[in-house]
Amino acid sequence: MNNRSFLRGAIIVLSVITAVIHLTRIGAGIPFLLNAVGFLVLGAAVYFEPAFLAGRQRLVQYALMAFTVITILAWVAIGDKSLPDGLTGYIAKIDELLLLAAVFQYARLTKNA
Repeated sequence: MNNRSFLRGAIIVLSVITAVIHLTRIGAGIPFLLNAVGFLVLGAAVYFEPAFLAGRQRLVQYALMAFTVITILAWVAIGDKSLPDGLTGYIAKIDELLLLAAVFQYARLTKNA
């Protein structure tokens, strides 16, 4: 398995993990549902590279990175940071930072491909 394949796999797995975390917090409201859907759609778009997005993969990668950064900043601004109640938020942020790193590295590898 090459680095590109590994990173694509990591991106979909990390996207699904953060989506599931946000879905388990559905009682917190519609923003959590929309966040989960956003991670699933953008992660899948990076992983599957659908034909209708041909030539726009860089834009999709940047969109996933921006979405991840906005999610992290929103948690910093208004998230529950208390322990142990807010532990899920910390786990999600670790996952999202790993996702951000994977997408960034994947974008670097596919820059010249």
